[in-house]
Amino acid sequence: MGRHRQFDEGEALDAALSVFWQKGYEGASFDDLTKATGVARPGLYAAFGNKEALFRKALDLYDAKYMGFMAEALNEPTALKVAERILRGCVTLHTLSSAHPGCLGMNGALACSEDAEPIRRELVRRRAATQSALRRRLERAQREGDLPSSADCAALASFVMAVAQGMAVQAKAGESRKALERLVDHALGTWPTTQP
Repeated sequence: MGRHRQFDEGEALDAALSVFWQKGYEGASFDDLTKATGVARPGLYAAFGNKEALFRKALDLYDAKYMGFMAEALNEPTALKVAERILRGCVTLHTLSSAHPGCLGMNGALACSEDAEPIRRELVRRRAATQSALRRRLERAQREGDLPSSADCAALASFVMAVAQGMAVQAKAGESRKALERLVDHALGTWPTTQP
């Protein structure tokens, strides 16, 4: 019979998530992770695998714990409300904690070496899936007459994601929640509308 682990994996994963969110994938050392989790390196390896596997599990936790607003936004009744829910949700998330401002996905991928290329690709894949879901929702809005026929739904989805990602970078650089809210107000003021 194998030895039982002496730590709570959920708590350890939460602690690792916080480290990755603050320092990014490459910026987080295994020493940082062992200090934050209180688990020695062999225990972390046994429970989660290597650093890449641990980061992927932290990403899954981040998505489950913090990113639910993205999927919920797609159920809003209008395209403008969809965009607003996404952008305001991002402001809340990016300014949730002064210990780790910004977005785990952006913080994790902005500076990656060749060794971290699989992580960069995974983060790009996840962002692309989110943008694709948003584009499909906007296309539906266009079919329903909520967006003008001249609107470029792919460009609009890219615009919303670019604003969200830009706000993550700005939050990481210390921009205030109030300033990010003003940015959202401006972005939403440019939204295409159908003529009455």
